[in-house]
Amino acid sequence: MESQILVIDDEQDTCDLLSMALEEGGAHVVATTSASQAFDLVANGEFDVVLTDLSMTEMGGLEVCQRIGGIHPNLPVIVVTGLGSMDAAIAAMRAGAYDFITKPVDPKLLSISVSRAIEHKRVHAEVKRLREAVQGLPVPEGIIGSSRAMQRVHDIIARVASSDAPVLVQGETGVGKELIARRIHETSSAKSGPFVAINCAAIPATLLESELFGHARGAFTDAKSERIGMFVKASGGTLFLDEIGELPLEIQPKLLRALQEKTVRPVGANAEVPFNARIVAASNRELEDEVEEKRFREDLYYRINVVRIAVPALRERDGDVLELAAHFLAQHSTRNNKTSIRLSPEVAKKLMDYRWPGNVRELENCMARAVAFARYEELTVDDLPEKVRSYESDRFVVSANDEMEVVTLVELERRYVQRVLTLFNGNKSRTAQVLGIDRRTLYRKAEKWSDESAGRVSRPCPPS
Repeated sequence: MESQILVIDDEQDTCDLLSMALEEGGAHVVATTSASQAFDLVANGEFDVVLTDLSMTEMGGLEVCQRIGGIHPNLPVIVVTGLGSMDAAIAAMRAGAYDFITKPVDPKLLSISVSRAIEHKRVHAEVKRLREAVQGLPVPEGIIGSSRAMQRVHDIIARVASSDAPVLVQGETGVGKELIARRIHETSSAKSGPFVAINCAAIPATLLESELFGHARGAFTDAKSERIGMFVKASGGTLFLDEIGELPLEIQPKLLRALQEKTVRPVGANAEVPFNARIVAASNRELEDEVEEKRFREDLYYRINVVRIAVPALRERDGDVLELAAHFLAQHSTRNNKTSIRLSPEVAKKLMDYRWPGNVRELENCMARAVAFARYEELTVDDLPEKVRSYESDRFVVSANDEMEVVTLVELERRYVQRVLTLFNGNKSRTAQVLGIDRRTLYRKAEKWSDESAGRVSRPCPPS
């Protein structure tokens, strides 16, 4: 949707010049030489930004700022003036101006200022919406987020609800894989049964087999009584095998047999014990890579990967950051008897700019910390962790670094692939997925570029 911009200047030539520059950027512009007409337009229209001259005959730009602020407090006003003094800029900001631009107007600076003003208005509107959405409502439980990426996850969960097929949930640490597993359980026919979770990475290999399959009395020194394993405990419900990529190789064939036969043999026992539980496994590793590296059995991988759910990282969930932040803010405010704390637009902007390498878990930690530090009814940037408030977002541009530099399509592709690799911390499987190619293709391209680079370094110069 194109942006709606109102231009106010008592000189028609200036209105025309500003309108032309803004329309070239794709905006819809309404221009007027009358301040009083401008107020009627603001009262009856939907504008994203207002540009006003500072010195006008009918009414000064400072008064225009103040009056527009009274009509629409969240409508950003940019003051344009030929007076490039610091005093004029300070006066404009005190009158409520969002930004201050001097004449002659540089079209690039104008475009940047307008884009930032539109983003500022959008953040204000989103914060207001979230406040209204959470006010007076009980703190929700479960999966928060309505982004397109999470809608795909919800769709898969709904489709497999009536099935008992094993599910593999993959995603980075902190994305909420256990929440996904619980949601699968709650929507399945086994929801009346138990949900049993075990973290394969948290239990020593010597004890893991006993935890999973149980043990008979006297099976080893400390086995003073019979123990029921997790598989049998989960019968009638769901067994969640978290961080299954950490499962020791010596236990993997036993797990495979259990999944195939629907029975387990407790350590030290002679008889098989049947179980009836749906299996949901999770891993923060790319198990296909683990299979190729011979750290995970291929047959076990295909046994647990009947249905795969890829949980997106928080940085890939456009729009969910503020929704989650509002949820955690309400949750931790209630726990700390600070029920009136709200998100401020400045804090919201910082939260949206940050990359969240620790995903949802890091965001919850951030909001818990902010609530603990909060002194006012509205969070301030100072309440955020230092790495969040000081973060400066990177721009990943596909084009060449220098606008005047002309490169081949092959070189452009190499640069883009390298930047996507950097974005995903060198994870080739995730990079290949985002690029829409298979990992082998990515490996071949990387090897080719490496060879070409080595050739460029080692190739002798031709004789002059």
